Amino acid sequence: MLTPKEVSQLFSDSEHLLEALAEANALTLKHHGSYVTLERAIFLSWWCSVASCAFCYMAKQKEKLREAEKAKRAPWRILAEAELMRRLGWEVEFLSGGYGAYTLEELRLLAEMVAYAAQSKVWLNVGVLNSEELEQFKGVVEGVTGSVECVSKKLRSEIVPGKPLAPIKRMLIEAKEMGYATGITIILGLGESVADTYTLLELIQELKLDRITIYALNPHRGTRYEYSPPPASLYQAGVIAAVRTSFPEIKIISGTWVDQLPNIGIALLAGANGITKFPLFSMFGTRHGRKVEEEVRHAGRKLLGTFSDVDVLQGSKSLEPERDPRRVFKRSPPEISQEAKERLEHFKPRVKEAMTEYVEKVLKKY
Repeated sequence: MLTPKEVSQLFSDSEHLLEALAEANALTLKHHGSYVTLERAIFLSWWCSVASCAFCYMAKQKEKLREAEKAKRAPWRILAEAELMRRLGWEVEFLSGGYGAYTLEELRLLAEMVAYAAQSKVWLNVGVLNSEELEQFKGVVEGVTGSVECVSKKLRSEIVPGKPLAPIKRMLIEAKEMGYATGITIILGLGESVADTYTLLELIQELKLDRITIYALNPHRGTRYEYSPPPASLYQAGVIAAVRTSFPEIKIISGTWVDQLPNIGIALLAGANGITKFPLFSMFGTRHGRKVEEEVRHAGRKLLGTFSDVDVLQGSKSLEPERDPRRVFKRSPPEISQEAKERLEHFKPRVKEAMTEYVEKVLKKY
């Protein structure tokens, strides 16, 4: 793992940064190959019982949403999204929806149905769960994610007051002991310092994480960060490189937004092997979607899935096997309960209608 001095040099000396990028790139290719996955979180609800994070869109929505039930997405629309993502070769980064939106039984059934639709086990990012609750997801959930967002103690107390770190760490430790993969999410651009990068490395080492998603701040209107700029591309690259050179085998997912697409290439060279945070249906097939593919290609990587092939989106042709992550990584479809199968059958007509609606939304741009 990098020392505090080495971390500091990454952000104060361009020569050290370039050396770190070269080392990170070599380590990524050695341990992960040249594949890059397209990742997308599936949101289950716009409700969050905590809703106190200073950067979060859902925190502002809670002022308008008085009941969790009304903020839940229709299950057939969630499943339509998962079906289309499987068709396009996109990965379900995790299921998310804020704290307290669903009962444990509801979450279990949704996880089963989405896993079946995606033909792959899923990750959860739904708040803090104890070991008894985690046990309910055996067989359909691959990993558990903790929304850490920021590792600075002072900053956390200001911007994520409802998410103390200790319960998140306890959940991830228990999940690891139960055989789940574990990961965290981090947001850059919240006001953290360079020294916090070393604190992040210590947390990864302590928890023996399998995955980390490193987002660039996407300023939301009405939040504390509405007028804050996203973090510099080389700063994000430096944090990614610090993680990759310290932990060669960890999976790193880099999150950016539509106005920051040129950052993708440098993030991949820094060690990211997944990219996320894209509005799928508004970007697909547009110059923005093609830009994502171009950034991956010029970084010398092989993109799994497609962001531009409308024939694949419509289902008139299948994604090539060498671009399908389920085939490339040789995954087996998960086993699900009879109750989940019956619900899937019940929702099938509405899932089909929702899929058609999503596809037509994309085609209207042509």
